[in-house]
Amino acid sequence: MLQSFKLALKSIWGNKMRSFLTMLGIIIGVAAVIILVSIVNGYMGSMVENFTSMGVNRITVNVTNLASRSLDVDDMYAFYEENSALFAQMSPTVNVSTSVKNGTDEMDSTTVAGYGEEYLELMSYELEAGRNLSYADIMSRQKVCIIGAYVAQELYGSTASALNQTIKIGGYSFKVVGIVEAQDESDFDDGGTDDFVWLPYSVAVKMSRNAVISSYTFASRDTDLTEDCTQAIKDFLYETFKSDDYYRVTAMSSLLDSLNEQIAMMSAMLGGIAGISLLVAGVGVMNIMLVSVTERTREIGIRKSLGANKGVIMQQFVIEAAVTSSLGGIIGIIIGGAATAAVGAAMGITATPTPVAVIVSFSVSVGIGLIFGYMPANRAANLNPIDALRSD
Repeated sequence: MLQSFKLALKSIWGNKMRSFLTMLGIIIGVAAVIILVSIVNGYMGSMVENFTSMGVNRITVNVTNLASRSLDVDDMYAFYEENSALFAQMSPTVNVSTSVKNGTDEMDSTTVAGYGEEYLELMSYELEAGRNLSYADIMSRQKVCIIGAYVAQELYGSTASALNQTIKIGGYSFKVVGIVEAQDESDFDDGGTDDFVWLPYSVAVKMSRNAVISSYTFASRDTDLTEDCTQAIKDFLYETFKSDDYYRVTAMSSLLDSLNEQIAMMSAMLGGIAGISLLVAGVGVMNIMLVSVTERTREIGIRKSLGANKGVIMQQFVIEAAVTSSLGGIIGIIIGGAATAAVGAAMGITATPTPVAVIVSFSVSVGIGLIFGYMPANRAANLNPIDALRSD
């Protein structure tokens, strides 16, 4: 075995250009698999990270209230308090379509909505200045609000200047009692994650001229409890509406699971497409090995005449094909790793070679060397020593 390995290296080194061209298909194939799979995983990973930042423990509930069957906010809070072991926070959501102004400065794309006092904690946000909305604000319908860092910057110039100032929302004057710290500097723009105004939901209901609240957001105490939380909400709503046509319960964790399944499927599909080049490379390995057998027919005859049996000859050429493919695979891994980091940096994502892609692509390259090297090796092993010695 060791002698066959040494002979394989000697043959490869003795025909450097031909060996390199043989390896080139393997190199390209392995590198392509690693780059494609790693870039896709890196890009999808950033999507999952953004998705996760939305809160995988959150559950959104939308109901359609009817004249005969309706659910008011007190009923939902009663359910929430009865199931405190499952839920960490809950808040109604009331969207208000309006603009916000300070003097002559106006913002049209700002998200304005009403929430409960637990919404700040539910979103895992922190205040940069001021205070949170309180239960008293909601019960007494105080015209107070919390604004995002971008709104504070655009309308008042800074966070410090915005606190305790008056802001016009839908023609009403509100006092800014809190400013949420900036969430995403890369999205610090109109309509971004920091472009919002939060009102007490009781005030938002009156501004939206909607007598009932149809949207709620829950947060489970633990992601492992999300399924139980979802089922508890569905059971409660079914008791009220007697039909699941009038409500929709969506858990972020289930959407994340679906996204992860799509990522895995896409990675496998792209890896398979790139892997086709490895099969093409295998044909190249087989052709070159057939040429090598033809060129070394006399050598094979001499070795057989000196006592080398069929198994030894076959082993020599199979190992040579496997070594060629393995070296190509190693070079492909190095190139693929470097290219992945470069392409990832150019795309602005964190992309690193995934262990699965590296192991699978290298294993396939070695397997291709063994499989496609078998036919030439078998041909060499079956040569008649007398005919081999008489060849030119």
